[in-house]
Amino acid sequence: MAKLGFEEDLWKAADKLRGNINASDYRNVVLGLIFLKYISDAFEERYKQLLLEVDEGADPEDPDEYKSNIHGKSVFWVPKESRWEYIQERAKLDSIGIVIDSAMELIEKENSRLKGILPKEYANPTLDKRRLGELVDLIGRITLIDREHSQDILGRVYEYFLGQFASAEGKKGGEFYTPDCIVKLLVEMIGPYKGRVYDPCCGSGGMFVQSEKFVIEHSGKINDISIYGQESNPTTWKLANMNLAIRGIEADIKFGDSFHNDLHPDLKADFILANPPFNISDWGGNLLTDDKRWKHGVPPTGNANFAWVQHMIHHLSTTGIAGFVLANGSMSSNTSSEGEIRTDIINAGLVDAIVALPSQLFYNTQIPACLWFVRRGKEVRKGETLFIDAREMGEMISRKNRSLTEEDIKKIAGVYHSWRNGEGYEDVPGFCKSSDISDIEKQGFILTPGRYVGFKEEEDDGIPFEEKMESLVSELKKTFEEGEILDKRIKENLKKLGYEI
Repeated sequence: MAKLGFEEDLWKAADKLRGNINASDYRNVVLGLIFLKYISDAFEERYKQLLLEVDEGADPEDPDEYKSNIHGKSVFWVPKESRWEYIQERAKLDSIGIVIDSAMELIEKENSRLKGILPKEYANPTLDKRRLGELVDLIGRITLIDREHSQDILGRVYEYFLGQFASAEGKKGGEFYTPDCIVKLLVEMIGPYKGRVYDPCCGSGGMFVQSEKFVIEHSGKINDISIYGQESNPTTWKLANMNLAIRGIEADIKFGDSFHNDLHPDLKADFILANPPFNISDWGGNLLTDDKRWKHGVPPTGNANFAWVQHMIHHLSTTGIAGFVLANGSMSSNTSSEGEIRTDIINAGLVDAIVALPSQLFYNTQIPACLWFVRRGKEVRKGETLFIDAREMGEMISRKNRSLTEEDIKKIAGVYHSWRNGEGYEDVPGFCKSSDISDIEKQGFILTPGRYVGFKEEEDDGIPFEEKMESLVSELKKTFEEGEILDKRIKENLKKLGYEI
């Protein structure tokens, strides 16, 4: 994601606020202020437009005037005491925390969609009010409305901060953040142009944001997709709603545990995108042994991986496709009932593709991961699975983390689409291979791509074998001679010290 030029400065300033505040509270404080600045900027721009239309009967202080669209997005009504100008005028006061909390409460009261999702911990005694005021001043210098690209600017700032928080918080941050390159790859591969899009563990809503971008970039109509999600972490659920609200994305995001309180019980989605938490052992599977979702076998109580897989299969429409992230163990594990469940899913012809990912993509875990693509109603490639080994792809973006490049994403998605459409696809040794169920059975129903794609073909450099061997022998001879000289020197030095070998 290209930076706008001020994100790093804003992050450094925000990071000064950390102090003794809890990491998750700190995250909410900063993102809440960015959210407040954005909706205030959008409101002010609409307000100025309405002032020019007063002679035509417009009333800038009428909340109904803000239900119309601005740049294709609706604008939230912002009461006077919640507008950024009002807040910034009070940035140096000791009561700035109370002022911001009150602003958040008033916005929720006036905008039902935002009720219960905005952070209100700015009056917290552990929050340094001087630094909070400095952060208000800094954010106040940034214009988050840029006419036709307002949501893009705000969204990119938001994404940058989500990534920074995930990196800073480690495992906890990773609970709600999926690296942008993985989200892009999933979306590019399943292509959610039109229909119902679902994520049963939606985190901060990144899958939905990328789906909207995909539709717009491919000249589609955003109203052609309907978004449904569920999230069990209350703080993250609020974050998802804020993330979608700033972009004007309408969505039905429920708060609750997808396993034990499935709040979209009758949903049959056309597209499912998800990054479920890896290898959860305490998911309460012992309470769900007779659940109707377990069509391919009861998942083990000690690992939720195949509970997630079957939950998503259950919610797929008759022609739906799901793309999701899982730990590599899901491709080969035979622990408890996992092997039997995987075998049954394969025999049902549901596994469309498997992609082995490079290491170091995630901020929160070093567990190797892969992508599963499950599809119903296959006509082309029925009974086949595409295996892609992308482990050597990507580039290092920091000392610890790697990212897939735009070229990598296009290559992987392009191969998948040519295979899926039955046009122009060819197996590439070391990278991709199309296999049928009989091939997979020979491998013991293990889905690790490396077992299928084979080894990359080495290019012939045109040098005859005999010539290569002569060169190698010559190099070895030289190495041995240098070794003898070194051994002799060591023995001589040891002898001078009174030690003889």
